[in-house]
Amino acid sequence: MARNRKYQSAAIRFGPALKAALLCLLIGGSGVGYVWQKTQISELGDQIRKREQELIVLENQNEKLKKQLAVMNSPTWLEAQIKKLNLGLVPPQPSHIWVLREAAPETAGPAGGTQLAAVASSQF
Repeated sequence: MARNRKYQSAAIRFGPALKAALLCLLIGGSGVGYVWQKTQISELGDQIRKREQELIVLENQNEKLKKQLAVMNSPTWLEAQIKKLNLGLVPPQPSHIWVLREAAPETAGPAGGTQLAAVASSQF
């Protein structure tokens, strides 16, 4: 004997509707996730472009400052500043210049290293 729909369980009646709702939720969630990811990629690309432009500006500024430093370290510019500020500085006399000579490095052979070790061990 065939059963009527009113005697079917609620799970059988709402099963297809629940499956359709879950499928729609999955597809909708995937769409929202895709759009979110594309937005994030776009924002990160904008940030990268902005930082690259800042880098170019800073590199140009760095080059300008390097050139300015080179000019300011030149003897002619320094002499002009001394005259401009009336500092009264003059070049040193040859008798005021001390020349320091660097000591020649000692040549230590393998025998010298073992001798030092022997001396160090005999002290203890």
